[in-house]
Amino acid sequence: MKPSKQRVKNALKYIDIFAGCGGLDVGFHKGGWHGLFAIEKDPMAFATLKHNLIEKKRQFRWPKWLPIQNSCINAFLKKYRKELQKLKGKVDLVAGGPPCQGFSLATGKRNENDARNKLVNAYIRFVAIVKPKILFFENVKGFTVGFTEGEKKGKPYSEKVLRRLKKLGYEDVQGKMIDFSEFGVPQRRKRFIIIGTLKGNSGDYFKNIIAFRSQFLKKKGLSKKTTVKKAISDLERKNGEFPSPDTKHFFAGDYGPSQTKFQKFFRNGYKGAFPDSHRFSAHSKKTVKVFKRLLASVDKNKRIPESIRLKCGVKKHKIVVLDENNVSPTLTTHPDDYIHYSEPRILTAREYARLQTFGDWFEFKGKYTTGGKVRIKEVPRYTQLGNAVPPLFAELSALVLKKMF
Repeated sequence: MKPSKQRVKNALKYIDIFAGCGGLDVGFHKGGWHGLFAIEKDPMAFATLKHNLIEKKRQFRWPKWLPIQNSCINAFLKKYRKELQKLKGKVDLVAGGPPCQGFSLATGKRNENDARNKLVNAYIRFVAIVKPKILFFENVKGFTVGFTEGEKKGKPYSEKVLRRLKKLGYEDVQGKMIDFSEFGVPQRRKRFIIIGTLKGNSGDYFKNIIAFRSQFLKKKGLSKKTTVKKAISDLERKNGEFPSPDTKHFFAGDYGPSQTKFQKFFRNGYKGAFPDSHRFSAHSKKTVKVFKRLLASVDKNKRIPESIRLKCGVKKHKIVVLDENNVSPTLTTHPDDYIHYSEPRILTAREYARLQTFGDWFEFKGKYTTGGKVRIKEVPRYTQLGNAVPPLFAELSALVLKKMF
């Protein structure tokens, strides 16, 4: 359904760079904002964004000068600089979270020389050209931790970015760590948020996401804290399975009855007979046996001790059995980091999506996983989800940012 011309005219306008599959855009759509366009390099992630937010929801008023396709930010800045200069001062907000793999503490492989770290510079250059009224920047906790230089720890990238934004005229710029699990997201996911304004008080954002949180969640019938089981128990394998509709030789899961308000809310509006992207991994009998053993013997939501891992023949250093009565740990782009709380398997992409607060109407495109040398280049479904901003938090942010105007 196409939005009315009046709604488009009155809506605040934003641009999403490093958009991924569109988690932030889902929230901004529900929060009443209208996108001008989005920039995403990976074809699979862009296919997901295009299907859901350009074709289904008509969230973007895409300009005629820009092809609707995936695009690298550096190539974009070089090719469309003149068009961007014409937007200077006319855009209400620019949102973006440059790739975080080089900064992430979760992977245990922080790398200051990761080429993707340099994409922060592209974000700064984009802002310098367009000069939006407000900035929304999101990144991992490791963005606030300096890399070790010899025996000393260097300055965090967060400080460098704040300093450079102030030089661009965003003197009112603040950054704070936010735990999304305190905002209805069933996942302990800490992210560093930067808000910058040319006029006004950026601190209002951080005050108001707390002030409006309870009212926002209550209106949706959701709680501040939601456990893993309350989020995904209707997706358990025991509810039934059938041959996967999108992958040969795999099985996909069926819905069970909605057991909680959270499940009813995120299933609302989805017309499909079965969940999208709810394909089970084809574990070997040996892996299933190991997972059963771990489910019966280890503390949940905690890294499995080395002694137990070696005894079970598990080589992965980071592997966690989820706790059904708690929120999940931070979901990464590695689905085999987590074992389901009651079934001997890893999570499906749809279960990932629920824990990230994507509605079941949101359908994912591309491969499920990838590996080898292409892993740092491709963004399949699990990676799209592991990188996404939870739409529920993005919606609250959109409403709070709207009030700042």
